[in-house]
Amino acid sequence: MMKKYEQAHQEHIFNPIYDEESRILILGTFPSVKSREKQFYYGHPQNRFWKVLEKLYDSEPLVTIEEKKKFLLQHRIAIWDVIASCDITGSSDSSIKNVVPTDLNVILEKTKIERIYANGTTAAKLFQKYQKPIVNREIITLPSTSPANASYSLERLLECWKKCKNVL
Repeated sequence: MMKKYEQAHQEHIFNPIYDEESRILILGTFPSVKSREKQFYYGHPQNRFWKVLEKLYDSEPLVTIEEKKKFLLQHRIAIWDVIASCDITGSSDSSIKNVVPTDLNVILEKTKIERIYANGTTAAKLFQKYQKPIVNREIITLPSTSPANASYSLERLLECWKKCKNVL
C-alpha cells in the first residue's frame, strides 16, 4: 500500500559531495523521502543513479555511503541538489513550492567545475530560475534517473549519461 503524504516544509539535511579536484557537478532537485531517511543521495532502491554511474565507470556495485563518496571523488564528480528547502508532498517534484535554493558558490568557488548537469528537467528548470542568475553558468539536462521516469530504460539512460564521462 502506498503511503499518503501531506505537503510539508522540508530542509535538505545532508552536505554536498565534492573536493577541490571535482570537475563535474550533478544536481538533483531535492532528496526523496527514501534519501532523506537514509541521509544520502539517491537512496530509493529503484533510482538508477548509482547503477548508471557504476556502468559508466565499470565499477563494482556501490553499497555503502562511504563507497559512494569515495567513488564520486575518485571520478572527480560533485553532487548536490538545487533546493535547500521547500514545501513538498512526499517525493513529488511536481508538488514543490516555496523554494529556497542551495548556494552553489559553496562548490563553484572551491573546485574547477567544468560542466554542470541536471538529473532531470525539473532540476534544470529550477537551476535556470534560481541559480543561473547568480552563478552565470550553463546546465546540461540529462534524463532523470528517478523511478518516476519509467519511459527511460537503463540502456537509454546510459546512452544519454555517457556525455558526463567525456568531460573527465
